[in-house]
Amino acid sequence: MIPVRGLRLHLRRWPGEAGPLKVILHGWSDTSGTWQRVARHLPPQWNLAAPDWRGFGLSERGGDTYIFPDYLGDLDTLLGLISEEPVDLIGHSMGGQIATLYAGLRPARVRRLVVLDSLYLPRSEPAQAPKRLREWLDDLPRETADRCYDSVEELARRTAKYHGGLDEAGALEVASAWSEPLSDGRVRLLADPRHRQRGPLLYRDEEALAVFSEITAPTLVLDADRSNLKSMCPPEQRAARIAAIPGARHAVLEDCGHMMHFDAPERTAAAIREFLDV
Repeated sequence: MIPVRGLRLHLRRWPGEAGPLKVILHGWSDTSGTWQRVARHLPPQWNLAAPDWRGFGLSERGGDTYIFPDYLGDLDTLLGLISEEPVDLIGHSMGGQIATLYAGLRPARVRRLVVLDSLYLPRSEPAQAPKRLREWLDDLPRETADRCYDSVEELARRTAKYHGGLDEAGALEVASAWSEPLSDGRVRLLADPRHRQRGPLLYRDEEALAVFSEITAPTLVLDADRSNLKSMCPPEQRAARIAAIPGARHAVLEDCGHMMHFDAPERTAAAIREFLDV
């Protein structure tokens, strides 16, 4: 656990010590633990770390609202504590969005950037602000409850149902990383239910594009060909986001869904290794 901006964040480390630090940033409702499926296929000498975002995994929960600027602040503080040199950022989904923004805001801190099936957030318009803010105010006083399951095996069965790329052992591995045991024998998800409530901020595409344009790190945008997030963002808008990253390389991982570390951990690791092993 590392103290970061008033919270204790959990940081998973792998034993390698060679080369620049490589930091894996997990997606929404995921944890660093599921990325062991990819890490085991990366060079064992790599210096590798993966935090749990606030309110996910073993990190502490962060109050009644989760907003993107807090994730950026957490990452900036964390990197200042664990590396004096530029790092390689590997971000999936929400973690990829945060990594891409961070690489534009702190270009000198990022050596190379890998964005895994991300940058799909739907564009917002200013006219949506009143409704969004009212919904946020309405949600603030509402009680939330953790999602619990009778056993880790039950959670594994549910996980396998929704993630067909996992075999029985893989589903149990993921379910174990996503949950913790309770005293009554059940397990609860390691995710603050407040994450499911809408935050007050809109996604401003023009601002994000301006930040992306300041990235200096060589960048790989690796998409999953069967991603269920494609419908969130029109193709031309997504193409503009990738084009805003100077010199970004774009590739697609075939026969793979959004959770590429579930469906194709070895091929995902190979793509990361090829791009970062320089």
